[in-house]
Amino acid sequence: MSAVGLVTAALLVPLSASVAQPPPERGGPPEDLRIATFNVSMFRPTEGELAADLADADDEEQDTEVRNVAEIVQRQRPDVLLLNEFDHDAGGVALQRFQDNFLAVGQGGADPIDYPYAMVFASNTGVASGFDLNNNGEVGQSGRAYGDDSFGYGEFPGQYAFAILSQHPIDTDAVRTFQEFRWADMPGALLPDDPETPEPADWYSPEELEVFRLSSKNHVDVPVEVGGRTVHVLASHPTPPGFDGPEDRNGTRNHDEIRFWADYVSPGRSSYIYDDDGERGGLRPGSAFVVMGDLNADPADGSGIDGAAAQVVEHPLVRDPRPASDGAVEASELQGGANETHAGDPALDTADFNDRPGSAGNLRVDYVLPSRPLKVRDAGVFWPVQEDPLFRLTGVYDPSFTNGFPSSDHRMVWVDLGVPPGGPNAG
Repeated sequence: MSAVGLVTAALLVPLSASVAQPPPERGGPPEDLRIATFNVSMFRPTEGELAADLADADDEEQDTEVRNVAEIVQRQRPDVLLLNEFDHDAGGVALQRFQDNFLAVGQGGADPIDYPYAMVFASNTGVASGFDLNNNGEVGQSGRAYGDDSFGYGEFPGQYAFAILSQHPIDTDAVRTFQEFRWADMPGALLPDDPETPEPADWYSPEELEVFRLSSKNHVDVPVEVGGRTVHVLASHPTPPGFDGPEDRNGTRNHDEIRFWADYVSPGRSSYIYDDDGERGGLRPGSAFVVMGDLNADPADGSGIDGAAAQVVEHPLVRDPRPASDGAVEASELQGGANETHAGDPALDTADFNDRPGSAGNLRVDYVLPSRPLKVRDAGVFWPVQEDPLFRLTGVYDPSFTNGFPSSDHRMVWVDLGVPPGGPNAG
């Protein structure tokens, strides 16, 4: 697949496009749409390394995990796919190579798949703040110290970013990004508190809050044209609620990154929001949308702030399809440990964390949450049981793999929707 009309911008790069088909007549049957999120763990330790790795499609040993990720995509065949933890490069080279060299080539007996529309998004990860954000007395210059003092944890700009692939046209002129939205501009923000001082919410100095961004990576509103209706893909990847101290700076940020979408889709709660072009306000009332991504929050378990995930999972405008798998139940039973103390249904887990030291167990952290105008027809998590021949694609923890698994420690979450028809301007 060739990149047509490649445009490089500070915030987003549309990789390819083709001629959109005319919308169906108003009043026709709902159009089928499979939409999925997948944290593919395709991050690398150095800038440009992912693009370099994906350049050689013949290196089967090096690319085992990438090939397995591609095969999962080919077998599940989502129409719209969000890839979390996919390193960003300004020209979209890595994503183009992933499509050309892996998705467009059948893997493990699966059929190739083509996505004529694709976008990569810049990320706050690895973007230097110039401040001592972890309050250790120095501004980090490299490695973890640098990442801790960046706007989002990352050892180079764009590490752990995300991208969107689509078989339906993307209205690139209407895409909104919120990479630079300041956390302090959210009314009632849960700004972290330094427990060593009497002042409230003072972990970050006034000077730091003048520039500190809410999004640890990015928040994006991507309008996808499905039939005659626009479906807004609301994608993000909030920071995990850990790797900090008693100030809970990551837990509070995770909560408010999730809250952003709850406010964005709620009339009367979104007036404070502004995007990177300066446009204010949230989603137009009545618009069809899907909140999706690795939210790093489980509704019932884990170390996040209570109610963080519920802000979107239980939002009155949202349906929770409760995607499930038998493989998650099996893994919970076989691994035991922290899983035995969980309050949530193990069938809903989407990430296999239980083999890590100090793990909180397997959790539900990856979501596809459609709005109520959309009809949920089916939903699931790609997590095969061990006797399934496709179990080889997910497997069990094995340190010989770069990310500990044959593909990723997260599983693809998919939802089948019926998108009601609408006129060309239907939102």
